[in-house]
Amino acid sequence: MKKTATAKKAAPAKRTAAVKKTATAKKATAIARKVAAKKVTAKKVTTKKAITKKPTIAPIKATAAVKGASPVRTVTPKPPTAESRTALVRRARRINRELAEVFPYAHPELDFDNPFQLLVATVLSAQTTDLRVNQTTPALFTKYPTPEDLAAANPEEVEEILRPCGFFRAKTKSVMGLSKSLVENHGGEVPGRLEDLVKLPGVGRKTAFVVLGNAFGHPGITVDTHFQRLVRRWQWTEQTDPDKIEAEIGALFPKSDWTDLSHHVIWHGRRICHARKPACGACPIAPLCPAYGEGETDPEKAKKLLKYEKGGFPGQRLKPPQSYLDAGGRPAPPLGAG
Repeated sequence: MKKTATAKKAAPAKRTAAVKKTATAKKATAIARKVAAKKVTAKKVTTKKAITKKPTIAPIKATAAVKGASPVRTVTPKPPTAESRTALVRRARRINRELAEVFPYAHPELDFDNPFQLLVATVLSAQTTDLRVNQTTPALFTKYPTPEDLAAANPEEVEEILRPCGFFRAKTKSVMGLSKSLVENHGGEVPGRLEDLVKLPGVGRKTAFVVLGNAFGHPGITVDTHFQRLVRRWQWTEQTDPDKIEAEIGALFPKSDWTDLSHHVIWHGRRICHARKPACGACPIAPLCPAYGEGETDPEKAKKLLKYEKGGFPGQRLKPPQSYLDAGGRPAPPLGAG
């Protein structure tokens, strides 16, 4: 009887132990499954990354030389986005120095013989090419050689002369208005001060600096469309307002460089670094340009994009300086020629 009672007491204990053992085993199995699942997931992620990751070495086929293909241009890495102020100044000034070697003959591309002619031509150049202005002004200055003559002209006759420049009515009003102001307020002479020039009808800071820099020898930065595009493309500034661009770029260079800098940048924009399709493969400052690759990088194809004397074509002036002619430039044809 005692043995039976003892056996009955022991039975529940054994069952409890068995239940605990089973629970422990189930728990261990569950943990093992989770670990295995994690390993499988990790393996899948690793495999996916391995598939999507670009190879660090280009395939042999891609790097093999192709018969007749242009050689690949070697270009240094783009300037870092966190470029220091000192590095920016050095890079900007180096670009200007190299452009000075490419365009040693750079000059204002408007034909003029005196400050008055340059002032009028610059006002007329708004929203048209310098070439079209140069083809138009000979007739204008032959008939109205002085501010007094233009101020007293018949507006309809002036409009007819200026028609090829576009916006001829507004431009007629501007050039006749500034001529009248020169006669009444400045004795018929173009003033050599910025504050006086910008008060003339149709004259803003850009026009004033063109006149000051090229007719009077006073340094100034000409912020036209080419200048704005290139200085942002080169990451010299992020500004879009012309006055702010002028201030930021002026701070990167000595004042004595401002006028020539304007010529270098504008000439490069007109001949090589075009708005829609820059000739990157033919660009002399490609290693210094953060935007290299936005345009055509193949050297042979890029050469076909070059304009004016760089592409073997006439320039914009009918009467260019001798230095330009010596460099291989050709005069532009007069209005109606060809």
